[in-house]
Amino acid sequence: MEERKQSQRIQKSILNAAEKKVLVSMAGRMPAWVTSDMLTFVGTLGAIIICAGYILSNLNINWLWLASFGLVVNWFGDSLDGSLARVRNQQRPVYGFYLDHNVDVINETFMFVGAGLSCFAHLKYLLMVLVAYLLLSVYVYITAHVKNEFKLTYAGMGPTEFRIIAIIINTIIIYVPAFREFTLSFEYFGVQEQMLILDVVAVVLATAISLMFLISFIKDARILAKQDPLPKR
Repeated sequence: MEERKQSQRIQKSILNAAEKKVLVSMAGRMPAWVTSDMLTFVGTLGAIIICAGYILSNLNINWLWLASFGLVVNWFGDSLDGSLARVRNQQRPVYGFYLDHNVDVINETFMFVGAGLSCFAHLKYLLMVLVAYLLLSVYVYITAHVKNEFKLTYAGMGPTEFRIIAIIINTIIIYVPAFREFTLSFEYFGVQEQMLILDVVAVVLATAISLMFLISFIKDARILAKQDPLPKR
């Protein structure tokens, strides 16, 4: 992802160091006709492939391989667009920030809605993750403006790590029948609910992202309140 020039990138994920070397190497080998904008939309193509793979898995479980392939395509486009601009010294801070993060929201919507329309999850639980992701995204964009910090990772986890986890989960669902056939039944307020395996994963993920947002929001609100106190009368 490409951030505005004045914002300091904060990226401390588990794979960040190795991934950065790979992306710089790949960017240096890209043909001259490949542009950052092209790669941004390759990322969107990956998101559409992910969505299609999950929906088609209703017909045959092996379509989950398509969803996993889409995650790789999405990583390629979404991670390489900014790296290519930096390697070529062609950064466009305002336009890049505007385009990249609007496209990110579109991509995530494709991904989570697609997963929610598969036979391994209920849409309402995947929409919980999407809402949590959007909350955290809004926080990140506001922080980039008020603190000049663009934080890309939390608890050592970034987009790449989450993509890898999603691929691992897809693979387990394909090869482990007990995993894909898992159900958790319970009742609340007189309503009988049944959760599938991706529902459970979605609730855990939504809770974790929401906690990251709340903790970061409260922490920064306290810091900014001290930096920007009430004017003295």
